[in-house]
Amino acid sequence: MTFQSTWSNLLEECEALGEKATLVTPLSKKPFQIVNVQEHRIVIEFPDSEEKRPLQRNQFEILACRIGDTVDTFDLERLPPDAEPYAAVLSLHPRFEIAEREGLIRESENPGPSQLVQAPETETETERTEPDLAIYADALLLIDALERHDVTDLSDQETSTLVNLYTLLSDVQRNADDLRQDVADVLLERVHYDQPIHAQFGSVQRTSRTYK
Repeated sequence: MTFQSTWSNLLEECEALGEKATLVTPLSKKPFQIVNVQEHRIVIEFPDSEEKRPLQRNQFEILACRIGDTVDTFDLERLPPDAEPYAAVLSLHPRFEIAEREGLIRESENPGPSQLVQAPETETETERTEPDLAIYADALLLIDALERHDVTDLSDQETSTLVNLYTLLSDVQRNADDLRQDVADVLLERVHYDQPIHAQFGSVQRTSRTYK
């Protein structure tokens, strides 16, 4: 197999990596990411230092040849300074693997997936707790009532249902107004005059009034 075929396969493996996939160098365990795949080079970035480094095609070819020249194995300790990323990226190729215990990179007919790829950490969902607020309980009761009764035509509803709806709506409105005032008191300390603040569900603005 020519190295051009090996190189083409390696580029495909790099492009198939997830956007946030992280590799680690086999000896120093420095994390890095592939940020650009080009015809003659692969650009990596070290997140800790934000240093970007191009890995050249010809250097990959030299490493592949050295592996083939030494009975399909190469001692990682023999890598030149700063060449560890070449071995880590080459291990993405289906024909190469790194044996960390032996400290070798080798060619194998049946290698597994590279052990130097770290899956991105999944974001943990923020833990939710049930608030001890009157409006929360009233809102749940109101939602339940709205789901059980069709309020698009109130004239079809029984009197008892209308009384329940009116009571729940009044409770939610009263408790919402109380909580809204508490929130407003805190916002007043953070919002400057005539400078709107935007958030996901809307915007607020503190205005000044002039009396004549």
